[in-house]
Amino acid sequence: MVAMASSGVPSIPSSISPPPVTLPLKNIPGSHGLPLFGSIADRLDYFWFQGPDKFFRSRMEKNRSTVFRTNVPPSFPFILSDPKVTAVLDCKSFAHLFDMEVVEKKNVLVGDFMPSTSFTGNMRVCAYLDTSESQHSKIKNFTIDILRRSSKIWIPELESNLSTFWDGIESEIANNQKSSFRNLLQPALFNFFSKTLVGADTAKSPEVAKSAHIDVIIWLGLQLVPTIHLGIFQPLEEIFLHSFRLPFFPIAGRYRRLYDFIEKEGEEVVQRGVSEFGLKKDEAIHNLIFTLGFNAYGGFSLFLPVLMDRILNDRTGLQQRIVDEVRAKSGSGLTFESVKEMELVYSFVYETLRLDPPVPTQYARARKDFKLSSHDAVFDIKKGELLCGYQPLVMRDPNVFEEPEAFKPDRFREEKGAALLDYLFWSNGPQTGMASEHNKQCAAKDLVVLTAVVFVAYIFRRYDSIAGEGGSITTLQRPN
Repeated sequence: MVAMASSGVPSIPSSISPPPVTLPLKNIPGSHGLPLFGSIADRLDYFWFQGPDKFFRSRMEKNRSTVFRTNVPPSFPFILSDPKVTAVLDCKSFAHLFDMEVVEKKNVLVGDFMPSTSFTGNMRVCAYLDTSESQHSKIKNFTIDILRRSSKIWIPELESNLSTFWDGIESEIANNQKSSFRNLLQPALFNFFSKTLVGADTAKSPEVAKSAHIDVIIWLGLQLVPTIHLGIFQPLEEIFLHSFRLPFFPIAGRYRRLYDFIEKEGEEVVQRGVSEFGLKKDEAIHNLIFTLGFNAYGGFSLFLPVLMDRILNDRTGLQQRIVDEVRAKSGSGLTFESVKEMELVYSFVYETLRLDPPVPTQYARARKDFKLSSHDAVFDIKKGELLCGYQPLVMRDPNVFEEPEAFKPDRFREEKGAALLDYLFWSNGPQTGMASEHNKQCAAKDLVVLTAVVFVAYIFRRYDSIAGEGGSITTLQRPN
């Protein structure tokens, strides 16, 4: 485990700790360009001409540095957030984003852009609070408590929903020769997280069971589309989706229905937030919706299809290796204890998180002047500067990962692989860190990985192999 500072904040691993004196102090290369025109040019590159990966990679190569100045959208003319950032694209510089001694996280979940608080009950939920704000510790501890209590039913509820999910896939394949699976995955995920996190059974509300998983996707989209690269509707995408903050009113009625559902069916959890953690009732409910909808359901709706695609597209015999491990380790069923023994499956999940993190960009604002180090230089960061890390490049740092562009499902196995977990940052901190009220690390970090491992293990307890293409499953081979 990573060392813990006296405040309970995960310290930066020793190999990426504050810079040794031998590193040269350099000016940060790059530029924000001319006022207005520089941000517009970068915005068009990011969304239209290059896309995020090429945008950051080309500037890193041009500046010959993993630390440089640039602009990130959204920006002028109708969104007035400040696009100027200092990009940090190697593991050593990126780690500073999680050092709460030198950075803060107030209102920087998606950079300087922040959706209207009308989407969250006219309040700033925990994701937008800095650790220095009093409500942060209350809400974070409430979330940690929810996850601790839910662990008792986590795997049984997950298996129950996965059973329904795969029954549906089998039915679709029988009728249509293929299943796109995503339309079945989302309701299963929503049902699972509603029950485990909120204690609310969607079966008690037919309207919620039918459409809440769609409602949440719309709710998320209206908040985040101005920051997301779609790349399929240009120039309409730039004109209509990236130029304005989108309004709350189209989803207001459905959000209220979800609020009422959690207020009624999740009453026990809500009341615990009030009585044990000092939250107001509406504060507890809006934070539960955000945790359920944004962190859990939204994150897994992105990550599990990527995990599935990795399985379907593998041509190296990985499926058979996973089958062998899963069945050898889970003879008595899937439990916390049996799953922990599945070293290959864990490594496979970690490697997928390395190359395809559900949240590609992370931000932090300098709390004070400090010196930031990359592998080969030191840079002065001034108080108030916004730092931006693009994880798909950070996690390809050749100074840390051998063959960084290659997908290697065994990468995180054994002692050497375990050491690399210091540099797996998908959870707003290192995988070896510990979520607490003193930091912004994902409270469900370990449960996220375990859930993905159980997802994979369930598949290969049920099937000898699966096959598909183009995002669809076409063949499922049951054991003889």
